[in-house]
Amino acid sequence: MSRTIMDSGPLVAWFCKRDLHHEWAVRVMEDLPSGALVCEAVLAEVCHLAAKDGVPAAGVLKLVEQNDLVLVSLAAEMSVIRVLLERYKDAPMDFADACVVRLAELNSGVTVCTTDSHFRFFRKSAGETIPLLAPFAN
Repeated sequence: MSRTIMDSGPLVAWFCKRDLHHEWAVRVMEDLPSGALVCEAVLAEVCHLAAKDGVPAAGVLKLVEQNDLVLVSLAAEMSVIRVLLERYKDAPMDFADACVVRLAELNSGVTVCTTDSHFRFFRKSAGETIPLLAPFAN
């Protein structure tokens, strides 16, 4: 399997047993090798959404501490992320989504793990599709 970038949905689903994609996320997380890439925006979103289900933020951050997830900073990429948000202003792209797309642009040969079907329509700057690991992907 290629290197993986994590979006918020699968992580929230993995932590939250009542999530629609929980069983899928558990299977995926079991099969993923450690070292999937994640950015701060995704971690913040996961902490916020999982907390609504009673999952403490410390449990989310523990995945990074255990090296199950590798934290990647995109601080130097804000202007490119802003351009992505402008390009997809009429689509439901939020800041975390734009960060995931930027990570995919910066890392060749990666797959984005997501439950967000909008990633089928997002493209890298060169117009390339983004390989997905998703419950809707064939």
